[in-house]
Amino acid sequence: MAEERDDSDKTEDPTLKRLDEAIKRGDVAKSQEVNTWFVLAGATLVLTAFSGSLAGGVGVSMRGLLANLHRIPIDRGSLFDLIQKLELDVLAATAIPFLVLALAAIAGNMIQHRLVWSVEQLKPAWSKVSPAAGAKRLFSKFALVNFAKGLAKLVIMAALMLWVIWPERHRLDGLVATEAGAVLALTQALAIKLVGAVVAVLAVIAALDFLFQYRQWFQRQKMSVRELKEEFRHTEGDPAIKARIRQIRQERMRKRMMAAVPKASVVITNPTHYAVALQYDRGMNAPVCVAKGVDAIALKIREVAGEHNIPVVENPPLARALHATVAIDAEIAPEHYKAVAEVIGYVMRLRRTARS
Repeated sequence: MAEERDDSDKTEDPTLKRLDEAIKRGDVAKSQEVNTWFVLAGATLVLTAFSGSLAGGVGVSMRGLLANLHRIPIDRGSLFDLIQKLELDVLAATAIPFLVLALAAIAGNMIQHRLVWSVEQLKPAWSKVSPAAGAKRLFSKFALVNFAKGLAKLVIMAALMLWVIWPERHRLDGLVATEAGAVLALTQALAIKLVGAVVAVLAVIAALDFLFQYRQWFQRQKMSVRELKEEFRHTEGDPAIKARIRQIRQERMRKRMMAAVPKASVVITNPTHYAVALQYDRGMNAPVCVAKGVDAIALKIREVAGEHNIPVVENPPLARALHATVAIDAEIAPEHYKAVAEVIGYVMRLRRTARS
């Protein structure tokens, strides 16, 4: 992941699809400092919450063993039973602490990224064993940043240990003449204080390192303009093909409309822009739009209507309203019933007059 690449042309932010593909390959934003912090925090919890029970459980077994050494048979079966009992006592005392540490290690990974099952990183690759690639990684910017980060962390930890232990130097000098119980109590108190300070400082380091690692990961996923176009073509389809499909659909719809215009009862127009052909027969609930269009299509509708002696009525407000609200093969809206009824009534009167 740290391998340097020529990404000068990768100037565009990655798409969600690109990020998902990277995660599926196992290429995720991951900070080892976050894992370290979670394990250390779990160890601190074990030290503060379970150290007493852990020491007590093991201590009871050991005290019983030492007190009864002279009674323990030395035959093979008895020694095997004794060792098995000691193993069970140790496992019982350490089960919960080890479980806490395991959960902390898992949480350190889960909090950074979702669960990923991938064998991509396990596949053999020449770049992983190539001396040239290894030297390039060794002296890369990423390696230098890791070296500087490790050195800074070492200095910070040393200063932190000095800050915690230096005020206690006088008490440490007198530990030689102190009872074992007091030494253990002081050691435990100093250990908890030191580990607590380290956990607090590492929390800040882990947060900063995760942001740095995420930024590096995001930069690796950046795309060139060509890659963006290729991805759009694969996900959305070729724009030229989509435009051609739209054109074919529009042509088919136009032909179907023109074939339906001779069935219309009237064509309502705005003289130059809109045309809506309506069909109404006895028994229908409401007039139905069989064709509509603007400009060239409107002109074609008027021509077809003229060829088949379909009345054409100019009513610009009604033509615009119908064109905007009614779909092809759909009934007109109730608010237009009155205006359309007047037009159809006018057309029927014209037909009766023509017959007479």
